[in-house]
Amino acid sequence: MIREETPEDATAVQQIHASAFGGDLVPRLVTALRQHPARWQPRGYVATVDGEPAGHVLLTASRLDAPKRLVDVLVLSPLGVLPQHQRKGIGTQLVGRAIEEADHAGAPLLFLEGDPAYYRERGFEPGGPLGFRKPSLRIPDAAFQVVKLSAYEDWMTGTLVYAEPFWALDCVGLRDPQA
Repeated sequence: MIREETPEDATAVQQIHASAFGGDLVPRLVTALRQHPARWQPRGYVATVDGEPAGHVLLTASRLDAPKRLVDVLVLSPLGVLPQHQRKGIGTQLVGRAIEEADHAGAPLLFLEGDPAYYRERGFEPGGPLGFRKPSLRIPDAAFQVVKLSAYEDWMTGTLVYAEPFWALDCVGLRDPQA
């Protein structure tokens, strides 16, 4: 079952992301994104198995620096599923719900950076060929992906500008481990 997250889910959501990603960076990102003021407040969705939280996805506001004007958009990040529940379709259901909710909210675009083999099967397309520029050169081209939603208009192209918490916690792209 997928449902909107409640304040009572906070601890379980932190545990989901700590288990799925290891460490505390992604849980800290979730907390920081929730505290960041934006046009759309963060929207989280929880997948439950036998009544217990097993997965979580968060939608947060960012901006597209389009030639005509700034455009409010949403970013899907993070998506996490407890390791013992992975590869059972929970992530797919969470991504589907996130796309539906982003469209329902009136966002024209939903961006993410992630595994293209996973997300392309769930409706995302490479952003570059569609006229979008990634917010950092550290994001691999194939990982920068987008879904065009109902409110999308053809003039909406340009550079994605992540919300400040992504930068403050250095959660953008890949760091060179040799540097």
